[in-house]
Amino acid sequence: MTAMFGRLPPVPAWSSALIAGLVGFGGTIALVVQAMRHLGASTAQTGSAVTALCLGIGVAGAALSWRLRMPVVLAWSTPGAALLAAATAGLSWSVAIGIFLSAALMMILLGAVPLLGRLAERIPAPIASAMLAGVLLPFCLKLFGLGAADPLLVALLVAVFVAARQRFPLYALLLALAAGMALTLLRGDIEPLPPGATFGTLIPVAPVFDARAILSVGLPLFLVTLVSQNLPGLVVLRSAGYEPAPRPLLVGTGVAWLAAAPFGAHGVNLAAITAAICTAEEAHPDHGKRWTVGMLYAAFYLLLAIFSPLLVRLFLALPPSVIAALTGVALIPALLGAMGTMLGAQEDRDPAILTFLATGSGLALFGLGSAFWGLVVGFLALAAGRFLRRA
Repeated sequence: MTAMFGRLPPVPAWSSALIAGLVGFGGTIALVVQAMRHLGASTAQTGSAVTALCLGIGVAGAALSWRLRMPVVLAWSTPGAALLAAATAGLSWSVAIGIFLSAALMMILLGAVPLLGRLAERIPAPIASAMLAGVLLPFCLKLFGLGAADPLLVALLVAVFVAARQRFPLYALLLALAAGMALTLLRGDIEPLPPGATFGTLIPVAPVFDARAILSVGLPLFLVTLVSQNLPGLVVLRSAGYEPAPRPLLVGTGVAWLAAAPFGAHGVNLAAITAAICTAEEAHPDHGKRWTVGMLYAAFYLLLAIFSPLLVRLFLALPPSVIAALTGVALIPALLGAMGTMLGAQEDRDPAILTFLATGSGLALFGLGSAFWGLVVGFLALAAGRFLRRA
């Protein structure tokens, strides 16, 4: 390691990378497990999915940080996991693999073809964010719906989340996760760990490409990953004083996603919140050597990949109500961000609200889910409004 870095990075670089890894993994792992199980993955396949995600984040993040000499911090698609957890029930795991591969190919094409990149820049952020907000809303509402069955759990999670957001906002999700796990252990509600592997495993599955599923789930998965993960990740790097070219980052993360998708990875992309930790001046005083923080972050994810199946089995031993409550808390910050963008542009508020309502309604028509119809309603309303204003 000394040969790679010249000399060991300073202590703040290690601590920043560790904190970013814990926040990124621990804050939303419950959601990822819930999404994979909803799509029909077995315990072993869910473990494979998380292993593949961690490997994709670690290997691609290290390669991009080394090649570009900037702290390229990757993550899995949290909005994408929420979208998958809300997808129409009945999809098989092989169809889900086909969805992951299709969305990854869309991301690679976007980065590789300049014309598509320019078109992507013209996607109205309020419409995409409104679709995301509509996907996230039912999960957050379910958190409070569980209050009738388990008021103590809901009250504890909300109280810890609110207090931590005021005093320790970076650790709010981790503290809420710890509080929920502690209460579950104290009450003896945790089940014995389901049988399965302890160390990282990769289980490939032959994909099935279903056109309706790709249109209904794969296209929205690509869009929310682009708008809610990759584009903000580019902004974070630019805000830290770097000048990243979008093409190698979009293509690089897309290739990592494509390689990991057959094993269950639903999205490998640029991070935003955790990237802000690793690109800050506090992470490394030398701007030119801050890329080593990205390397350390990647190394922590490679370590997490080794024990991913054990961590998945731990979460599967929790009661479904606890998983649902933890998921609801974890998605509140994402819902806040999505709604803020959704309502940011005055002239696009009506189409955005219609997109939000159509997506949140759960509408399923002709085998296509509500995320697709939300986008259709939003784009039609947007086009009609602009046409009428010009007329």
